[in-house]
Amino acid sequence: MLYHLFNLLKDFDFPGHGLVTYLSFRAIAAVVISMLFAFFAGGAIIRRLQKAQIGETIRDLGLEGQMQKKGTPTMGGVIIIASLLVSVLLVCDLSNIYVQLLLITTLWCGGIGFADDYIKVFRHNKEGMSEKMKLLLQFALALGIALIFCFSHKIWGDGPKQLVTTIPFVKSNEFDYSWLSPFKGQLGMYFSWGIYVVMIIIVILACSNGTNLTDGLDGLASGTSAVVGVALGVLAYLGGNVINAGYLNIMYLPGSGEVAVFMAAFVGALIGFLWYNTYPAQVFMGDTGSLTIGGVIGVAAVLIRKELLLPLLCGIFLMESVSVLMQRSWFKYTKRKYGEGRRIFLMAPLHHHYQKKGMPEPRIVTRFWIIGIILAVSTLALLKIR
Repeated sequence: MLYHLFNLLKDFDFPGHGLVTYLSFRAIAAVVISMLFAFFAGGAIIRRLQKAQIGETIRDLGLEGQMQKKGTPTMGGVIIIASLLVSVLLVCDLSNIYVQLLLITTLWCGGIGFADDYIKVFRHNKEGMSEKMKLLLQFALALGIALIFCFSHKIWGDGPKQLVTTIPFVKSNEFDYSWLSPFKGQLGMYFSWGIYVVMIIIVILACSNGTNLTDGLDGLASGTSAVVGVALGVLAYLGGNVINAGYLNIMYLPGSGEVAVFMAAFVGALIGFLWYNTYPAQVFMGDTGSLTIGGVIGVAAVLIRKELLLPLLCGIFLMESVSVLMQRSWFKYTKRKYGEGRRIFLMAPLHHHYQKKGMPEPRIVTRFWIIGIILAVSTLALLKIR
C-alpha cells in the first residue's frame, strides 16, 4: 500500500518518494516491518493462544525433555503469516504477478495448516486432517500455480515461452526442459510443458511436506527456513536486475525482483517468530506455520527458475524427508521378510535420531543451522562455478 501511495505522490515531488523504486530499500523495510510486527504482536498472540488453551498435545516417544513441552501453545504460525502479510501489503508491488502468486500460496497453505491444527486442538483428533485430504489440497494449489505460471501473459509477456531453468556446473547455468522430450514438433512441445508442470507440482509438494517433517525441535524449522529464504531472496534480487544478471551471466527475469522483497518480509517474519520459538519454545508454529513456510519456499524457487537448486539449498529438508522414507520402507520390508520390522535410524525424522543418541536439543538445532548456512552459501557459489 505504501508502495502504491508513494507512486501516486511522485507527481507532487513528495520527499523520499523515489526510495520506493529501489528494491534494496523496500527489502530492508520489509525485513524490519515484519520482524518488528512479530516481536510486538507475537507476545499478544501467544497470550491469546494460552487463554484459548490451544496447547500442544505431546505423544510420549521417550525423548529427553519432551514431556516438558506439554501445554505449550501451538498454531503460532499465525504470527508468521500475519507479520508476512502486513509487511508485504505495505511495501510490495501488489500488481506484480509473482507477489500475487506468493500471496495466494501463503493464504492457501496457511488455511490448510490452520484447519489441520484446529482439528487436532479443538476436536481433540490427534491425527488432524487426513493425509490424503492435505495432499489433495496441496496438489490443487501446486497445479493452479503451475498452470498460471506456464500460461500467464504477465510472466511471459509477448516473447516466446522458454522452458529454461537454472542448473549448476554448465557454462550458461541453464537447462531446457525441452531437451527431455523424445518427440519433435507440436507433440514435443506439449510433452515438455507436461514435464515442466509435473516438476513444479513435485517441488511445491516436496517443500511443503519437507518443512513439516523438519518442524520437530524448537527453532529448527524456523531457523533453517530463514537461511533458505535469505538465499532465495539474493537469487531473486540478482535475477531481477538486468545489470547484475548480465554481470553474473545468469538468467534475467523481468519483474522477479519483487520476489526478493517478498522473501525479505518472509525472513523478517521468521526471525521475529524465532524470538519466541527458540529453546525452550514459548510457542510452536504447528502445521499453520510449517506448511506455509514450505509452500512459500517451493513457489518462490519455481518463480525465479531455481527449483533444480533446491536439493542442495534445502538439503536439511531433503535429509529429514529421506530419513523418514528410508525408515518406513526398511521397516515394512524387514517386517515382510523377517516377521519383525527393523530400523535404520533410532528414530525418524533424523533430528530425533540424534536426540535418541543423547545429544541436547539446542546443539542439534544449532548444528543443523550451520549445515543450512553452508548449503546456502554453496548454492550461491554455484552461480560462478561452470
